[in-house]
Amino acid sequence: MKQPISTPNAPAAIGPYSQGIAAGSTVYVSGQLPIDPATGTMPEGIQAQTAQALKNITNILAEQGMTLDNVVKTTVFLADLADFVPMNEVYGQFFSQPYPARSAVQVAKLPKDAPIEIECIAVK
Repeated sequence: MKQPISTPNAPAAIGPYSQGIAAGSTVYVSGQLPIDPATGTMPEGIQAQTAQALKNITNILAEQGMTLDNVVKTTVFLADLADFVPMNEVYGQFFSQPYPARSAVQVAKLPKDAPIEIECIAVK
C-alpha cells in the first residue's frame, strides 16, 4: 500500500502529485526544484540551486526517518548540461560512498524555469 509523504520543509507540489510516496520499505521522492520552502524563491547559481534541491529531498526523506544514506538512485535533470561539473561538485558533498546510482540528463525546460530538478528512490 502506498502512503503519501508531505512536509512543509520542502516546496509544496505544484500539480497533482505527492512530494513523495512510501511503498513498503521504498520511498520515491518526486523531482525537487531548488525552491526554498520558507521564501518560495530559488537561490542564485547552480551550486546553491543543487544544494537547495538536495536539502528539499533530505527534508522529505526525514519524514520517513530516512537520510541521503538510504538513497539508491537519483535522476538529475539539468536545463543546461554545461552546469554538470559545478552541480557534481555540490552533489558529491551531500552523498558518501557507496554513492547512489545516478542518471543526469539535459532537458528542454523545467517547471518554473528552474535550471535543475532532482528526484530519487530510497530504501530502508
